Amino acid sequence: MTKQGFDILILSNGPGEVTTWVRPVVKALRQKLGDDRSVVRISVVLSPCPNATGKEAAIALSYPEVDRVQGAEHFWQFLLWGKTYENWDWRSRGVVVFLGGDQIFPVVIGKKLGYRTVVYAEWEARWHNWIDRFGVMKATVIKNASAKYAHKFTIVGDLMLEAAEMPITSSLQTELIGLLPGSKAAKLAQGVPLTLAIAEYIHAKRPQTKFVIPLAPTLDLQTLASFADPQKNPFAKTFGFNGASLIVPKEGTQNPRLKTEKGLTIELWQETPAYQLLSQCCICLTTVGANTAELGALGVPMIVLLPTQQLDAMRSWDGLPGLLANLPGVGSTFAKAINWLVLRRKGLLAWPNIWAKEEIVPELVGKLQASEVGEMVLDWLDHPQKLDEMRAKLQSVRGESGAASKIAQIVCEEIE
Repeated sequence: MTKQGFDILILSNGPGEVTTWVRPVVKALRQKLGDDRSVVRISVVLSPCPNATGKEAAIALSYPEVDRVQGAEHFWQFLLWGKTYENWDWRSRGVVVFLGGDQIFPVVIGKKLGYRTVVYAEWEARWHNWIDRFGVMKATVIKNASAKYAHKFTIVGDLMLEAAEMPITSSLQTELIGLLPGSKAAKLAQGVPLTLAIAEYIHAKRPQTKFVIPLAPTLDLQTLASFADPQKNPFAKTFGFNGASLIVPKEGTQNPRLKTEKGLTIELWQETPAYQLLSQCCICLTTVGANTAELGALGVPMIVLLPTQQLDAMRSWDGLPGLLANLPGVGSTFAKAINWLVLRRKGLLAWPNIWAKEEIVPELVGKLQASEVGEMVLDWLDHPQKLDEMRAKLQSVRGESGAASKIAQIVCEEIE
């Protein structure tokens, strides 16, 4: 590797991309290129994302491999004029690595900086003539590319699998069910009481089963617990759930827990990303959204829950529908109309189903009751071959592991 210093600029956007794509790639880059900042400097620039929480920049900056981060609020200035908010300097040689956002961004920024461009393409690769290299998840991403650009493509596998490769030690038992009620208030209001009520129903008939909630990095314990409190979340009674209280042990003893009125304790897992933990789950109960993509990548069986007891509550759609549903004053009307249309459509909502173009994981939509969902889970636990079949289907629609190291190798080649 040349001794002349160079820059690596990572372009990313939402919380999922920052934790599941950026994290393993910057780690792999440092492993290949070393820690000498005078030789290799890694910068992260974030673009706006409808699912952003505002904490993405802080998360990226917490990675020891990263030298500097610019938040999404300053992105357009950088894209248009090539100037960062803090007026960063740029070395004469470098590579722009795309890990989330719009694939036109590395084209524009790469031209402005005079850098080579590398794009990680999960499902679709664009701008073949202007991007220097593509690392793609599966061979199907290449099928629409012209033969003259074939040399630009390398099959690297699935970045989401990186965090699942190392085992963890846990006090949790083997028969473990993960509860993923969401990270935003619109989903938590229904998701928390529904999943906890389902857990109580299952535990009453199968007391050996353990439950865990992996908290999103943007969600704190007190906020989660407030949605399990009928006094703060009156919607809890709709699912026949009587509430749960937060238990926070002394630091270093054990994880915090929720304890329901019926005596069930659910462990709360705050380490992120929680992929090693999720990989230990025999099944997960999740809402729609990025959770389904992450579970699918890990090959973890799931049931996707979309309760409709309160249509107005579901305001977490991406893009224009999400913007309309959250407009002041008229947002409630838009939310109800959008959700009514979505429910009429009855299309595929979970990411693994969208990828497979068929329902390989159940999507339960309607006025869901804990007993009905609980019976479905109990049936699967009694017939583990059903879980094995779903696991195999999930794995069949994803790529191979080892993607971060292969992307880092592509970057090294472009530097040379």
